[in-house]
Amino acid sequence: MKALIWNAARITAAACAAAALAACGPGAGSDPGRGNTRTIGILLPDATTARWETQDRPLLEKRIKQLCHDCAVEHVNAKGDVALQQEQMDSLITKGVDAIVLVAVDARSMGATVAKAHAAGIPVIAYDRLAEGPISGYVSFDGREIGRLQGRALLKAMGGRVPGGRIVMMNGDPSDPNAVAFRQGALSVLKGKVRIAKAYDTLEWRPETAHINMNGAISAVGAGNIDGVYAANDGLAAGSISALKANKVSPLPPVTGQDAELAAVQRIVDGDQYMTVYKPFGPEASAGGAMAVAAVRGDSLDKIATGKVRMHDGKTVPAVMLTPVSVTAADIKNTLVKDGMYTIRQICTPRLGTDCDKAGLT
Repeated sequence: MKALIWNAARITAAACAAAALAACGPGAGSDPGRGNTRTIGILLPDATTARWETQDRPLLEKRIKQLCHDCAVEHVNAKGDVALQQEQMDSLITKGVDAIVLVAVDARSMGATVAKAHAAGIPVIAYDRLAEGPISGYVSFDGREIGRLQGRALLKAMGGRVPGGRIVMMNGDPSDPNAVAFRQGALSVLKGKVRIAKAYDTLEWRPETAHINMNGAISAVGAGNIDGVYAANDGLAAGSISALKANKVSPLPPVTGQDAELAAVQRIVDGDQYMTVYKPFGPEASAGGAMAVAAVRGDSLDKIATGKVRMHDGKTVPAVMLTPVSVTAADIKNTLVKDGMYTIRQICTPRLGTDCDKAGLT
């Protein structure tokens, strides 16, 4: 948590510096031919993962408005469709927006469109996922560390079933560079300590696909022969758990997750899911919004960045890499509740009263 707090403080300070440098009032960095209004496009990848519309979008919009009251925000959601996201980005380029914050559905497929934006003089900030092409900046969390946190938690939860226990890996969408990093981080911890009975890639991160795949794993491995489930995010955890319950697997094996969705936190309290990874959306959106505004104003993104990330072509771009946090039932109060992500009332529905008592939440 110290690293998280330090990072958050650093990002906040950097964002404030960017705001001062940007001087976002009328006339700062203005084009006499276009007036003072600037438009920043936000391209979200899907409506399946709750965080994009409930956390990231409103936080990004709020931060952009704080730093630049003359900036307009236009947001669109690709609903998991690569072709649609390409069309949406083409539309923003045609409209002549001043910067784009991009959460790519498919990092590789968006490379040509990112290049088109660059050629039109529109800086692109890759947000949460590293997109290919000439991006101007990048904001995210350390993906491999997320996988390592999940792997370590799973080994701890499996306890006496390590080494040699059998697990099912429910990985994310292979077109998402983050999913690749999560898997690599998890395997660096799990390899040689557990047996991977089945592993699946989940296109578009769909919980229903995870449900189908877990049904297949249970048929292949046996209902009583799964000692743990690596689920790359909370949606895949939900799909996996629903399949385990439908097949009357009891007790449930420990299941990992990520994104700290409210439903996942409640499953953790209830004992259905073992852990999630909390990625504080506030600092991420603060950095993403600050980068977008700085890019609009022509300021150096190095003033906001905490480091660099190397692209496929060998070039480096300014980056902000934040610290993820592992959360089990024992950690909810001192992480999610303390940070204001959720209140105890939101988490502890009447059905969870006894479990909330056990978790020290009431």
